[in-house]
Amino acid sequence: MAENKTVSSSGSSVFTKDNYTWMVVGLAVITIGMFLMSGGRSDDPKVFDPNQVYSKMRITVAPVLILAGLVIEIYAIFRKAKQG
Repeated sequence: MAENKTVSSSGSSVFTKDNYTWMVVGLAVITIGMFLMSGGRSDDPKVFDPNQVYSKMRITVAPVLILAGLVIEIYAIFRKAKQG
C-alpha cells in the first residue's frame, strides 16, 4: 500500500536563502536588460533616427540580458538546497 507523506508547514520553506539570492540576481539582470532596451528619448520627436532605434544595444545586448535573467530565475527555482 502507498504511504501518504505530508509536508509539514511548520516554518519550513520550499526555497532557501540561496534561492532568493539567485532570484534577486535574475530580477536585477532582467531589469538592466529592460532598461537598456528602452533607450533614451530623441532630441526631435519628428525625426526618425534609425541608428538610435536599431542600435546594437537595443537589438542584441538587451534581449540577451533578459533571456539570461530568465535562465537565472529558472535556475533559482529549481536549485536544490545542499544537504549537510
